[in-house]
Amino acid sequence: MKKTILLFFILLSTTSAFSQGMLNLFGKSEDFFALMSEEKYTEAYGYFDATFQAKVPSAKLQEMWTSISEKLGKLQTVNIQSSKTQGDLFVLSVEGKFVSGSQNFTLAYNKTEKIVGLFLQPKANAADYLKPSYADTTLYTEKEVFVTTEKHKLVGILTTPKKAVNFPLVVLVHGSGPSDMDGTVGPNRPLKDLAAGLAAKGIASIRYVKRTIIYPNEFIGTFTVKEEVLDDALAAIALARTIPGVNKKQLYLMGHSLGGMLAPRIASLAPDLSGVILLAAPARTLTDLIIEQNNYIYALTKDTTAASKKVMADAQLEFAKSKLTTLGTTIKPDSLILGLPASYWVDLNTYNQVETAKKLKQRVFIAQGGNDFQVSMTDFDLWKAALGQRKNVTLKSYVDLNHLLSTQTEKGSAEQYRKAGNVSSLLIDDITAWINSK
Repeated sequence: MKKTILLFFILLSTTSAFSQGMLNLFGKSEDFFALMSEEKYTEAYGYFDATFQAKVPSAKLQEMWTSISEKLGKLQTVNIQSSKTQGDLFVLSVEGKFVSGSQNFTLAYNKTEKIVGLFLQPKANAADYLKPSYADTTLYTEKEVFVTTEKHKLVGILTTPKKAVNFPLVVLVHGSGPSDMDGTVGPNRPLKDLAAGLAAKGIASIRYVKRTIIYPNEFIGTFTVKEEVLDDALAAIALARTIPGVNKKQLYLMGHSLGGMLAPRIASLAPDLSGVILLAAPARTLTDLIIEQNNYIYALTKDTTAASKKVMADAQLEFAKSKLTTLGTTIKPDSLILGLPASYWVDLNTYNQVETAKKLKQRVFIAQGGNDFQVSMTDFDLWKAALGQRKNVTLKSYVDLNHLLSTQTEKGSAEQYRKAGNVSSLLIDDITAWINSK
């Protein structure tokens, strides 16, 4: 049930998102709910401050959880929705996903990292997934497949056009952190949209559950993007080569966000790919992106309190650590920096996605939205400066698209992700035209 939180492109609603202290509370919250799910109420009760325990007996905690379980079934995952400081308290909003529904909780921690408040949030009128107009299910079929490596098996969906023969196929690669096969964020499912839009136009795809959500315990110590992304993407490409009806000379890789950043690296390991598609892909380092994101959110909050300034100062220290050349040597590989082990930073700090892309012989399509506050037009301009004159590279910018590739009127914040939207049909048309132009 427990899931590891990776912070790359998973923004919380306050500037405290990158505070190491808050990261500890993320882990504590996940541990607490894991104990509740396992009905280890005595151990879970130990997470509460003595003052809370004096007011609320442990039997009440068990009674609350039993009532929720009877209604919604067993807890499957927990997601930290937002975090903030409130006076001397740290407050987390947590979404619990159960077999038959979801329940949101508010957890309040004191400075000793003990829980002093646990509240059930009223169920919001959350938006449901909005089926895009281009998802014509009469034109394609979906079939369960498995992306398999030596020690892992990830369920996926193969989407194929019904009437096409010898069709292209695209392997979809997620952004960072735990993610399902649809790339779900709130009611948004960008990878599902992309698969449907492409299939309706005669292009197949494979999308799959990310390893971080199925095997979370493997992402507690040292790891790199090899374990997080690369191995499974390469396994999905290998699977694509075996699909009946696929044109083996038209296999493509499509990476979104972190997946787009790593797409050139994956393509260099799979030279038989016909091309790579980079959507909202950073051209800069991970640290540079996080600093820009953090400053943007900080500016939106207009929080100038001493507590907020301290959080920002602590974050600056973490940013500096992530760039150190001594990572993995004087700083142990499993030491956490911004929620990720030093081994992860060492790996990414030695990778230059722009230079790697320059060496690719495959065709490259790069797309960026102007209303994306997570990866900005600064990155697109860097891609354009480095690759814009190359015959094998196509660059497209869309003034109104956000990070989830849906149309927005402004950059806004993560609140946009709570509203249902769909991947732009214009983007899907452009990708289709690019693939067919071969």
